[in-house]
Formats: sequence, structure tokens, C-alpha cells
Amino acid sequence: MNIADAYVIIIEDDPNNLMVASDLLRLAGVKYINSRASGRQGIKLAETLPRVDLILLDIQLPYEDGYSVLAQIREHPQLKDTRVVAMTANVLPQDELRARAAGFDGFIGKPLDARRFPQQIRALLEGESVWMPR
Repeated sequence: MNIADAYVIIIEDDPNNLMVASDLLRLAGVKYINSRASGRQGIKLAETLPRVDLILLDIQLPYEDGYSVLAQIREHPQLKDTRVVAMTANVLPQDELRARAAGFDGFIGKPLDARRFPQQIRALLEGESVWMPR
């Protein structure tokens, strides 16, 4: 998939993290970026878009965590096959294992690595999984 044509949603409640992720996506060439601060809002937004190619999902959200949001996405008829990546500051090996077991398509640690992030996004949009390097 051409990165410029991708529809990406960022579900992130921290304004600084959201700004960094959005800026890095734009620098990578993504034109269609939307964001919401909660899982419920993110899912409602996704229902209104022509398609969603990738969701970057913070694990620590208010009211519900990223794992429960992922479960809702996987149960949603329109979104169940959407690639969803955990974005989290919790980067211990057990955090990554939990994300894998939950069914995420990848795991990107925060703070985001400005040099690696564009490559990670391209890989995800091409159908690859992206996990933290050991």
C-alpha cells in the first residue's frame, strides 16, 4: 500500500504523544490522519471513514485500557481485520508478550523513535508485524 493513501487513526489521550505521532506520520508521508482521545471515540470515528488501514492504540487510556479497545475492534464487523498496533511506554518483555497474546499486530514503545517510526509504519501498511527489538 502506498503510505500516502493510508488512513491512520491514533487513539491517544496524551496531547504531547499525539502531536509527536501525528508529526512523524506526516513526515513519513501519511496524509489521512485522524485521532481521538478514547477508544469509544476512536471506534465511532472509524465507522465514519471510507476505510481504516492502521490504528495506533495507546495502552493506557482513561476509562478503558487498550486491551479492551482492541477486543471491541476485533469484534466489530467493519474493523475486525484492521491492523492495530499497541503504542506504550510500558516496554518490558512481559508487556510485549501480553500485547502479542491479546492479538495486536505490533508493539511500538514510547517515546517514539523518530528514525525508526516511518519504517515501522511502512512495514505495518505492507502487512508486516512490528515488534520491539530485543
